[in-house]
Amino acid sequence: MRWLVGWSSTAARALGAETAGATGYDGETLRPVGSHLLWGDPDPLWAVGDWRPDEVRVVHADAQNRIAVLGICGASDEELRRGLFTARGGALRHLTAWPGSYTAVVQAGRRITVCGDLAGARPVFHAPWEGGTAYATAALPLADLTEANLDFGHLAALLAAPEVPAALRDTTPYEGVRRVAPGHALVLRAGAREIAGYEPVASLAVAAPPADPDRAVDAVRDALVEAVRVRLAAPRHVPGLDPGPVPGMGPAERRAARGMPVPGIGADLSGGPASGTLALLAAGLPGRPGTLLGHGTGAGERLLAVTFNDLAVGGREAELERAGALAANPRLHHVVVTGAEDTLPYADLDGPLTDEPGPSLVTAARHRTRLAAGSADHFTGHGARQVLDAHPARLADLLLDRRRRHLVRPVAALARADGSVLVPARVYGAARRLSRTPYRTGLEALAERLMRRRFDEPKGAVGASLAALTWARPGPAARWLTGEALAEVSVLLQTGADRAAGGPGQRPGEFRARTVLARHAADLRVLEQAAEVRSQRLHAPFLDNQVVRACRDLPEALRVKPGARAAVLRTVLEGAGVTDLPPGWGTPSHASSAAAARTGLRLAADSLVDLFDTPLLADAGLVEARVVRKALREAAAGEPLPLDGLADLVSLELWLRRLLARRGTCWTGTPARARAVPAGIAPQRGALRAGARPS
Repeated sequence: MRWLVGWSSTAARALGAETAGATGYDGETLRPVGSHLLWGDPDPLWAVGDWRPDEVRVVHADAQNRIAVLGICGASDEELRRGLFTARGGALRHLTAWPGSYTAVVQAGRRITVCGDLAGARPVFHAPWEGGTAYATAALPLADLTEANLDFGHLAALLAAPEVPAALRDTTPYEGVRRVAPGHALVLRAGAREIAGYEPVASLAVAAPPADPDRAVDAVRDALVEAVRVRLAAPRHVPGLDPGPVPGMGPAERRAARGMPVPGIGADLSGGPASGTLALLAAGLPGRPGTLLGHGTGAGERLLAVTFNDLAVGGREAELERAGALAANPRLHHVVVTGAEDTLPYADLDGPLTDEPGPSLVTAARHRTRLAAGSADHFTGHGARQVLDAHPARLADLLLDRRRRHLVRPVAALARADGSVLVPARVYGAARRLSRTPYRTGLEALAERLMRRRFDEPKGAVGASLAALTWARPGPAARWLTGEALAEVSVLLQTGADRAAGGPGQRPGEFRARTVLARHAADLRVLEQAAEVRSQRLHAPFLDNQVVRACRDLPEALRVKPGARAAVLRTVLEGAGVTDLPPGWGTPSHASSAAAARTGLRLAADSLVDLFDTPLLADAGLVEARVVRKALREAAAGEPLPLDGLADLVSLELWLRRLLARRGTCWTGTPARARAVPAGIAPQRGALRAGARPS
C-alpha cells in the first residue's frame, strides 16, 4: 500500500524544516513507519510506502507556500507552480484538471488543502487528533493513530445499502475516521476542517442545453488519449533483477513464480471493448509503448497484452477469439494466462489486509494470477462501464427533460430481450414514477423496505432495470442481516430523509450513476491492495478526473442507446487511427463471471461454511451464523440467491479476521497496543446503536 499522511495542528511549533512529528511514548517521535518526509512542522506531510521517485513531486514557491502531487500527473513543474498561486486564492478545480491519477496537497501558510478525485479511487480521510485534524489517503493509519474502534453502523450500512450515501454518510469502518466525498476537497486551517466541493452544480430547474454528440465523443477520445499518453511519458521502471535460472522454467515463468512483473508497459486484453481500447491506444501512440530493450522479449516496441483463459468455466470462447484477433497487431506481444479450479472465486482466501473491506477480496487471488504475468505498468479497463453506460434510472432523467422519444430504443431492446409486449408500459411507468418521486420519499421507501424485510425483486434483464428505477435500493446482502442491523440502517435513512428535504442536487439517473461509480472505484482500490504484485502499478485511465468529466458530458440520448459504450469506444479508436476491429467487438458478456462465481462457491462451500461457524459478523450483531451457513449451502446447491450478496458477507468476514489478526501499527512512538480496534470485537447487544449515531 502507498499513502500520504499528515496533520494540521492548532498551534505552530518552532521546529526546523527537516523535523516533524509529535512526541509519543517514552519521548519517541511519533511518525509513520516507512515514511518519507515531504515537509515538516507545524503541519507535516509524509509519503508512506514504495512510491517511485517520479510519483512524488513537491514544488515550492517559498517556505510557507508549496504543493505536493503524488501519483501520475501530467502537469509540468511550472504548471504546478501556477496552480499553487491560483489555489492560494481559493480556486480548487484546476488542481484536479491535469491528466493522470494523483492526489494534490497545497500548503498556503497554515491552510492545507487536499483534493480528492471525482470517482473515489483516490479518497481522502480525516480524523480529529490532539486538538487538530489528521488526514491521509488511507483510513487505517488514522485508525491506528486514534486507536479507533469499529463503526458497526457503517458496516451494517455497507451490507444493507452499499450504494446509498444517506446510509453510509461520510463514515468508514473505523469509528471517528471520516471520508471526503468524491468531487470534494478537505481544507484545514490551523486544525479546523472544512469540506469544499470543487465541481459546478447544475440547476434542476432548467434542463441543460443539448450537447453535441460528436463533440462530446471527441472530448472523450482526447481525454483517454491524454490519459494513456501521460503514463507512457513517465519514466520506465525495471523490477528487481532476476536472481537466476530455475530448471524447467523460462524467464517469464520465473518472474511469475517469484511475483515479479515484466519490465515495461502492458495491458489487459480480455476481448471486451474497454481493455481492448486501452491496449490499442497504448500500442498505437508514438514512442516506445512496450517493454525495454534488453528485457523480457527484447522487442522494445511491443506492448505486453495479457488474456486470462478460465479453463474451469466456459462461455468466453467468443471473447477469447476477439482477443486473439486484436493481438495479431504487430505492436502487441500476446500472453495467455490459463486458470483452473484453483483460480476460481473463493478458491484462495488468503491475502493481505486491505485498508477497507470490499467484495473483490473473494476474487483477489484470481486477479493476482493474471497480473503476475503482466508488466511493471499495467493498463486495465476498470470503470469504463460505470462512466460510459447509462444507468437505468437515466430514463427518468430523459422524462424530466421532456425527451420521451429517446426512450424508444432502450425500451425496445428490453422488450426484445424479455419477449413480452408489456415491457414498454412497465418500464415507462417505472421511469415516470421515479421522475415524479422526491428524493426524500425514495429514502423513506427504502427505510420501510428494510424494516419490513421486503427484498424480492423481478428477475431477468427487465427486472433488474425496473429494480434500478428508484432513488435507493437495498444491497444484495441485506436479506441476511439481523433485524437489529436493518432497524439501525432504517433509522439512518429516516434521519437522512429528514435532512434531505431539497434532494441531492442532481437528477435521479445522474445521482444513481455517481453512487455506482463511487462503489466500483472503492472496490477497485481494495482489489489493487489485495492483488498487489510487488513493483507493479495498475492504471485505470477511465477513472481519471478528466476522463470522468468528459464521459459525464455525453448526452443522455447517446448514452441510453443499446451498445452505446462499444459505439463510443469504436469512435474513439477510429479517431486515433484504429479501424480494423474484429467482428462482434463490443458484445457484452457477463454470464461467464456469474458462472465462475457459482462454480467457485460450490467447490468452496465446505470451507465457507466453516468460516461462518463462529463468525465475527455475528459477534458484531450483523448476522446470525446459522442463517448465513444455510444460505451458503443453498447457493452451492444451485438455489437462485444473489451471489454478490454472499460475496459481500464473505469478504467482510475475511477483512474483519485479517484486521484483528494483525500485529503492530502504522506509527512509531507508540506501543504495540496503540492500533485500530485494540479490544477486538466483544459479543454484545446494542453494539450497532453505539456506532450508528448520525454525524
